[in-house]
Amino acid sequence: MVMKRLAMLILLILLCTTITPGCIDDTQEQTPESLLVYCGAGMRKPMDEIGSLFEEEYGVSIHYNYAGSNALLSQMELTRKGDVYMPGATYYFDLARDKGLTDYEQLIAYHVPVIAVPRGNPANITSLEDLAEPEVTVILGDSKAAAIGKLGDAILETNGLYDAVEKNVIARGATVNELIVYVSMKQADASIIWEDLAANSEKMEIVKIPDGQNIIKIVPIGTLTSSKQKDTAKGFVDFVASPEGKAIFEKHGFTTYPDEEYEGEQ
Repeated sequence: MVMKRLAMLILLILLCTTITPGCIDDTQEQTPESLLVYCGAGMRKPMDEIGSLFEEEYGVSIHYNYAGSNALLSQMELTRKGDVYMPGATYYFDLARDKGLTDYEQLIAYHVPVIAVPRGNPANITSLEDLAEPEVTVILGDSKAAAIGKLGDAILETNGLYDAVEKNVIARGATVNELIVYVSMKQADASIIWEDLAANSEKMEIVKIPDGQNIIKIVPIGTLTSSKQKDTAKGFVDFVASPEGKAIFEKHGFTTYPDEEYEGEQ
């Protein structure tokens, strides 16, 4: 009886490996069910929508880790896990590439810094120079955590205003979303944030920074070398960069790449 059962087992294994190859471990060939995407907090609205659409069309769920671009870079370098990286500026993607963390890239949209003030503009802010006026309170991004923090500091330094404005800075936010909350709640007279996040706000107004004073950046997205689902990760990146994906960014106030107005920007 034992020998008969053993013979049946051997026959079953042979059938599985010769008649239907891969039936023992076919789960390894199934389409991955999820991707981990490290994404700058400033892209949350369009990327949430794109993630839902991608899952609906391809059956792959997208799990986002939203934070400041540099904070995400540190996490990726430490854990060596995840599939896709989307920082708020190419600077951070270049750093990731230099560290061997990324291997494929697409360019999606432009991040345009503006001065955000509470509705009604109580401090009468009309320019970068006004951020240095006595008794004006300013909240900026943390340059060690968020793309908008590093870029905001660079804009002030380029225009010779950093030291004067720094005296008026009452807090630094780890993400651009924190800056929006502060300004919306009238916790400060002004901040420097991304135009797309302030454009449709009922609690904030925008003061544009002239082209000669501003520094505009491109939003990239790309795959991580740590990804174990290379084809799916690349497919998601290409989906974000597709006309369908970029249309969602436009809906949320972004100018998508490429655009003649911002030709030559990085």
